[in-house]
This record gives sequence, structure tokens and C-alpha cells, in this order.
Amino acid sequence: MGALLLLPLLLLLPWAAGGAAVCGRCPGPPRNGSVVARYCASRAGAESEGRCCRERGARPERLLGLDLSNCSLRSLPPGLAEAAAAVVLDLTENPLAALPSGSFLGFTHLQQLAVPLALECPGGSSAWEEVTTLQSSRLCQGQRNPCNGSGELAWSCPENAACAPDGPGLVQCLCDSPFHGYKCLREGTFPVLLFCGILGAVTLGLSLLLWGTQRRKAKTP
Repeated sequence: MGALLLLPLLLLLPWAAGGAAVCGRCPGPPRNGSVVARYCASRAGAESEGRCCRERGARPERLLGLDLSNCSLRSLPPGLAEAAAAVVLDLTENPLAALPSGSFLGFTHLQQLAVPLALECPGGSSAWEEVTTLQSSRLCQGQRNPCNGSGELAWSCPENAACAPDGPGLVQCLCDSPFHGYKCLREGTFPVLLFCGILGAVTLGLSLLLWGTQRRKAKTP
């Protein structure tokens, strides 16, 4: 039973660590001269922790930048989503083959992204205010809001929904109150109490079933 109570805490550990795993993906601090190192040095109240730049004294601690340059990455690390609050991200000097669509889902604060020259900026150049190249890298700067764009960036949501940015060139459609459900077609308050009641009953039932199973096993000689 104790293990069941610990399960939610274990699931919350990656969130509570605030990107601790991805900060140690490569050894050492942010590399001298990287966009992350320059940003961290220029921002008051910021300090380095592993390959990350954090906001000192913030609760919860906010990850401002992540330097994964020269980490021998052939694909984006699984824990990259831990750095979704980052303003600056450096992926240069890695043999990355591609940046899959949706790799930066949720990176709504990202304003500077450095990638190998062979790769395009996520979302395309139209998703950024400025794209510059320097030697073997490409710098994507100033993430644009796709909901306010035109042409390639134009995006429309269904009726009763509002557009919200969700990363470079990515959007999500949020239902206006009191609408909810598929394409925001259902009107009225979401049945929170009913949903929580059913979820609680299922969780309790599974917990009791597992507890009973473990109890029987413990009694078996």
C-alpha cells in the first residue's frame, strides 16, 4: 500500500526537479561563447547549473536556458520537454539529422534557438522574426505568434474557440467558456465532480485490488 502512495510522488519528481535531468545531459557548464552563456551572463539574477541557466531565487525555479551544443546528439533527447520554459536553447555542433515536427511543442517562451546550419528553424523561417547564419550554425530569433499572423502563419480555430500559441509555428485552440468537448461544440459546465468521482472510484478500486493481491502473496508460505 505504501508503494501505491509513493507512486504519485515519483511521477512528480521530474516536474519538481525543473529540468535537472536534461541539465546534466552533457558535462560541464554552458560553453563559453554559446548563446546560453551570453544570455545567462547578461541577465541579472541568473546562474548556471550544469548545462542550464536558471533564475536565482525563483520558486519554483525557472529554467531560462539550456546548452546542448557539442553533445554528440543524433536526435533530440527524450527529456527536452523539461526545458519548455527556456528562453534560449543551443543545439549547435551536433550531428542532428532533423528536427521532427512538434519537437518544440509547448516552448512558448523560446526567443533564441541555435541549430546546426544543415537544419532549418522549427516552424520555418516565417515562424521567427529573424533568422541569421554564422559559420556552421543557424540562429532563430524572436518567436512569432502564429495566432496573429497572416499568410503561412494564418490559423483559424473552430467556432467557440480561441487560438493560443504552443511553440514555434504551433498553436492550440482553447474553448471559450462555457463550451467544451470536441471542437468546442458542447455548451455548459464541464461535469468536474462527476469526472473526479468516477476517477476516484476507479483509482480506489485498483488500489484495493492491488493491495489484496499483495496481501495474499505475502500470506502464501
